[in-house]
Parts: sequence; C-alpha cells; structure tokens
Amino acid sequence: MDRVMNTVLFLRRKATGLKEEQGFDGRVVLYPSNQNLKDYLSWRQADCHINNLYNTVFWMLVQRSGLTPVQAQNRLQGTLAGDKNEILFSEFNINYNNEPLLYRKGTVLIWQKVNEVTTKRIQFPKETEEKEVEVTRTRNKVVPLHCDIIGDQFWEEYPEILADDS
Repeated sequence: MDRVMNTVLFLRRKATGLKEEQGFDGRVVLYPSNQNLKDYLSWRQADCHINNLYNTVFWMLVQRSGLTPVQAQNRLQGTLAGDKNEILFSEFNINYNNEPLLYRKGTVLIWQKVNEVTTKRIQFPKETEEKEVEVTRTRNKVVPLHCDIIGDQFWEEYPEILADDS
C-alpha cells in the first residue's frame, strides 16, 4: 500500500498531479477545558481516518482498475465508510483494518521524557589518565505515535499531556 501511494505522488522524484508542494498542517489552539481539547483532537483523528480511507480507495481505483480520477471520484461520490471498505476488499483483496496505524490513525506528536545514555571521557582529580564514564540524562523529546487517541487508553497512558503545569 505504501509503495502504491509513493509511486503515484513521487514518480521520478517529481510530484505528479499536484499543483503545489506537499505541506504540513499545524495549528496552535487554546481550548477552555481538557474535554474540549480531547474532543477536538478526536475529531482531527477521525477526519484523518475518513480522508485516508477515501484516498486509499480512490488511488486503487485509478491505479489498479484503470479509472480516470474523475471516474474514480464519481464512483465514490455518496459512498459511506462501509461501501469503501467493501470496494477495497472485494475488488483489491485489501482489508483496511490491516493497514498500518500510521495511515488509519495519523501521527500524534507528544513531548516525552527520554533517558539518554552517553559515554564521556573524564579526567578525575589526582588521576593521570582519562576514564570513560556512562552519563545518563533525562531530556524531553518529541516522539511520534501512531495510535488511537479517541478512547480513554491513550489519555490514561499519557496523563502528563493534560496535566496542569501552573
């Protein structure tokens, strides 16, 4: 599946069929409550799923069935998620639920404390030679996750996201 999308978008290292370069949709949003934030992020993830399901079926129809983009768009007009899943399974033997989470759920970026272990050469007082010493530092790093954020499990696993920093 990944190769199919990459082939369509980056044939000969040039974006084909796209009028502009790809971009990243990033937003800074302030919400009045944690529940409002969770609802907004859940909506964004659901939207990611809806868009990816549509695009997966659309490009299968174009690439494997030989439909033109207009024909594929017309075929998908008015279809529901179940209809799209049925097209993928019956015509292309693809079970959308087996596609990688990266595509079905998108990417969530979170700050996470990570222990970094490095080796340093240090010369201690009253010693003539340097010694190698392991040093562990805790750092905050951006970590990409591909998981469901709509349910409670994510929020229970990462409670620091909604923690009050004041």
